[in-house]
Parts: sequence; structure tokens; C-alpha cells
Amino acid sequence: MKFTEFGEQLTCNAGILSLMDDLGEAKALGGDNMIMMGGGNPGVVPEFQDMLREKLKDMCCDRKEFHRLIGAYDPPQGESRFVSGLAKMLQREFGWEVGPENICLTNGSQTAFFMLFNLFAGRYADGSRKKICLPLAPEYIGYADLGLSDDFFVSTKPIIEVDGDLFKYHIDFENLTIGEDIGAICVSRPTNPTGNVITDHELEKLNQLALERGVPLIVDNAYGLPFPSMVYCEATPSWNENMVVCFSLSKLGLPAVRTGIIVAKPEIVRALASINAIMSLSPSSFGAVLTEHMIDNGEIIDISRSTIRPFYKKKMERAVEVVRKEFTGVPYRIHKPEGAMFLWLWFEDMPISSLELYERLKKRGVLIVSGHYFYPGIDEEWQHMQECIRVTYSQDDDDVARGLAIIAEEVKKAYSQGK
Repeated sequence: MKFTEFGEQLTCNAGILSLMDDLGEAKALGGDNMIMMGGGNPGVVPEFQDMLREKLKDMCCDRKEFHRLIGAYDPPQGESRFVSGLAKMLQREFGWEVGPENICLTNGSQTAFFMLFNLFAGRYADGSRKKICLPLAPEYIGYADLGLSDDFFVSTKPIIEVDGDLFKYHIDFENLTIGEDIGAICVSRPTNPTGNVITDHELEKLNQLALERGVPLIVDNAYGLPFPSMVYCEATPSWNENMVVCFSLSKLGLPAVRTGIIVAKPEIVRALASINAIMSLSPSSFGAVLTEHMIDNGEIIDISRSTIRPFYKKKMERAVEVVRKEFTGVPYRIHKPEGAMFLWLWFEDMPISSLELYERLKKRGVLIVSGHYFYPGIDEEWQHMQECIRVTYSQDDDDVARGLAIIAEEVKKAYSQGK
């Protein structure tokens, strides 16, 4: 069977497809024999789940609310009361000059970025072609195959700051070029896969570069501020009319409801709503209706700060302790864990590739993600790309500790055997 170029593009051997296939296979098998350290599945935060369970019970007992939850299409822009409540919350809490016309919901963040990237990059009506600039590599695995044309991304290798067994990537502004072929700049904050949080100063410099070039700055806030607030260092939420800030309900603990949130100028929101209508009629109501009360009263910010962030910060600290214990004797480094739910581990001069390490660990019942997938837009050979892995610490602490011990065994074996 032959597919179109569109079909070929979206059925290629994508890193995100490999990741989700692994997760699906393990889930289908019950996950009993597999330690899940690969995906971005959020952990179980009991207080948050209890609160939502009670809210869902109340809604199921109210015929009118139950109908809102499951029984009607929303406008293509998203559930109106949620959108209005979020705009008021962002005005009240952060002084953002936004209204309902600045907000659009999507069926998950992945859909949001598919729409945004192809709005600003690809072939234009005048025949020109533009790309998405990812200023800080490595960057999110899910971006890599979203473009509907070839040569879709351009990226810049980072400056690497080393501090003992920690290191941190910084944007290399001296070598970052925003040329006329750039349609938008995009950065995740915190960065998936590394847990890096670009500083307020770096964010402002990117914003100035975007303004000078006349292109939007897209900020992927799926793990960030003000919700779910998985940020363990100083950082400030920011928005202006040239920024497109993207949120998600997934990392709060609602990945299955597929609710992405985009805050942008009205022209962009109208375009996204049009795409929503064409692709799926309207975005899902479920997440918006279920969490509307948390948005209205600002509770979503409070619970993110008081419950979600401490939950993951403790998990991060435990995971770092285990790494420092288990990896003694090998040249490992941990990217400074400033946010999100991942450790990014660097094994300098490792005799095998990160993909080979992934395959060996999978046979031993541990799922991680090979680091080489996280470099869209880097075309040159760079050994560092083959020396890093992403591991998730969001799941059961004992499982994470066992998984890290097995990873350490395989890494030590590779160094000792030279293969």
C-alpha cells in the first residue's frame, strides 16, 4: 500500500512512536515485569486524585453538570466557562493582559504543537520556506516529527557548564542565529528531557530576538509555572503578545483527558480554533469541565505549589541519591535537576551508544529513553548525543531505585568490557 507524503511523514519510525509503543506494550502486559522509567506518565498524587474523585462524584449526581461533562460539543476554541475563568485567573494572579480571546484549548499538548509548528513553519504562499528554531538542544522528543515538510527544525548545540557530578546546558547566544528562514522560536521550560529551566534572563533574550525578527516565541510550559509548577529553582511565569505560552492538564495528573491550553494573541487563537473545527470539530470538554472550579478560585495554583511540586521534588532528591550511590566508579553526570520529572544522565565516552544501552535495559525489564532522539535540528555528528539517557522518576520510589541499580550494572559492564 502506498501513502501520501503526509502519510509517510506521520508513519515513520519516530522516537515518540517508539516511546508510546513501549508504554502501551508494557501496559497491555500489566507492567508487572517492566520498570517504567521511559515515559512522561505522571505519578499518583493521592491528594489531587482524591479531590478530583469527589468532584467527579458530585458531577455524576447532577444531571445538568454531567451533561456538560460528556454530552455536548464545545466551541472550537474550547469550553467557554473554563476559557473565561482561566483568563480572569491569569489577569488576577500575574497581571497578564489577556481575555477569553487569547485562549484556545486543544486535544492535548502534542496536538497543540502540531498545529502551532505548521502554522509558522513550512511552505508559505509566496513560495518561501521557514523553520522552527529550537535554541537549546536537547529538546522534547515529541517535536521531532511534527513538521509536514523536510528540514523543519534548526537547533544550536548548548554551552555545557560542569559542576562536580552535575552539569547544566545553557543557550549559546553567540552562535544562535535567527535568520530570515525562521518562522518561530520554541523552547520548553522546564525542558523535557533534561529538567533544565532556562533563566528569566535567557527567556527575555529569546523574546527580544523573536521581536527583532518579527516571529513568535513559543514556550512549552507543560511542566512549568504556574501549574503544575514542577520547578525547583527561581523562575517567573511570563507572557506578552509576541509569546505563545502552552499549558497542559496532563502533568497535574490528568494525562488521559488530553487537555492542552494555548495563550496567544487573538489572531493566533482564531487560527487554532479554525484548525480545531476542521480536525476534530471541538476539543474535549472533560478536562476543562472537571477542573473549572480549580481555575475559577485559583486553587490550581495553590495545589501545584503545595502538593504537586513537593511530591516531585522529593522524588527527584531520592532518585539523585540513588544515582550517586549506584553509579560510583563510572564517569556519570546528572543534568542539574531544576524541574519536570526526569533525570538526564550523561556517560562520557561510553563504549556503546545510548540506543544500544536502551536495548540491553529493555531485555532486563527496564524502560528508559535513548538520548539520541532529543536532538531535532542538529545535523552534525556529535558524540554527546550518543552518551545520554532520559529516566523518569515519577513512578514508585522502590521501582525507580531498582531500575537505577540495573542501569548502573549495565553501564558498568559496558565500560569494563569496552562494548
